[in-house]
Amino acid sequence: MKLAKQLQRLGTETAFAVSAAAAAWAAKGHKIYPFHLGDINIATPGNIVEATEKAIADGYTGYCPGAGIPELRAAIAADVGGKRQLSYTADQVSIQPGGKPVIGKFLAAVMNPGDEVLYPNPGYPIYESQIEYQGGVSVPYGYIETASGFDLDLDAIEHGIGPRTRVLIYNNFQNPNGAESSRAEMVQLAQLAIKHDLWVLSDEAYFEIQYSGQAESIVSLPGMQERSVILYTCSKRFAMTGWRLGAAIGPQAVIDVFNKLNTNIESCTTHFIQRGMVDAIGGDTSGPDAIINILRKRRDAAVAGLNAIDGISIQAPNSTFYLFPNVTNIMQRKGFTELKQLMEEALTRTNVSFCTRDHFGRAVEGEKNHYIRFAYSGIDVEEIEAGMEKLRNYFEA
Repeated sequence: MKLAKQLQRLGTETAFAVSAAAAAWAAKGHKIYPFHLGDINIATPGNIVEATEKAIADGYTGYCPGAGIPELRAAIAADVGGKRQLSYTADQVSIQPGGKPVIGKFLAAVMNPGDEVLYPNPGYPIYESQIEYQGGVSVPYGYIETASGFDLDLDAIEHGIGPRTRVLIYNNFQNPNGAESSRAEMVQLAQLAIKHDLWVLSDEAYFEIQYSGQAESIVSLPGMQERSVILYTCSKRFAMTGWRLGAAIGPQAVIDVFNKLNTNIESCTTHFIQRGMVDAIGGDTSGPDAIINILRKRRDAAVAGLNAIDGISIQAPNSTFYLFPNVTNIMQRKGFTELKQLMEEALTRTNVSFCTRDHFGRAVEGEKNHYIRFAYSGIDVEEIEAGMEKLRNYFEA
């Protein structure tokens, strides 16, 4: 018996393979310093846990509307719209079991086989996977490293637009490199989307992981709301990675397709989890604020640890919980040609586990530098400091 040919086009999230390798090394008795996965080892705020437990006790354990319960849809519409100076109704929100399903359902709603889709690379690998699995043509665009971080390669984006280009995927507050667009950069990108009449998926998973200031959304710019779907997730803001709750927010015609796909694929998102979140969305912020304070301390410790290593220099990003240092000098010092060599030897020599640029999409033509990614969301400050010291000794040897 043969499986479907289209499965050859289906990718995966390879960071989980790094997690498995770290677990296998730990099973041999080694202490792991886990920087590989963007999971969060911080407790979900107590008010959410209590409200969810009450929802279970009150019997909200059966089916609910495929689009999501009206109360939660309304709460997200108000919260997302208010923070972006936009107006949304509950009918423009489709509740999802996490943020990830938004990617595939969005493409199913707006992309035809053979259509071209611009997507960030390095970037979240599920973009590339879903574009190709559903018969689209993936057109990558990259980033330019600067003294302060990373800028979009706007020339690559413009040159990548052709007669079959239909969709732009944009991830401000970016995984893996932490890039945050200036308003001017967003304006240029929006102008391209409008000029070429593109659908836009604005992946805003890290919109509320901000260490200072107020986040901005490209969807707030003139002419963008009607062509954009926002990917929203509770995973980061509320430390709920395993709860699986998110949403798509956008034009009602597209959201209606999401709702139909919900019914076809999972019937509905877990009822009692939705009930538990109604008051937390737009309500008491003490829990999310505490999470940000913890992450800020971890960021500072990780940045200091990396900058103490000869051959690495990195700026502290204002968003996400990722660092993406350039390790080209380290690779040359070690005599390595592949990042996999550095990753695997670092694990066995230091017990430090991290991902590399190779886990975030196929390399873009012309890439010369080497990067690795550290997630500091699942490791405490003391272990960050200890792990970075071990890594420094290894990298400088």
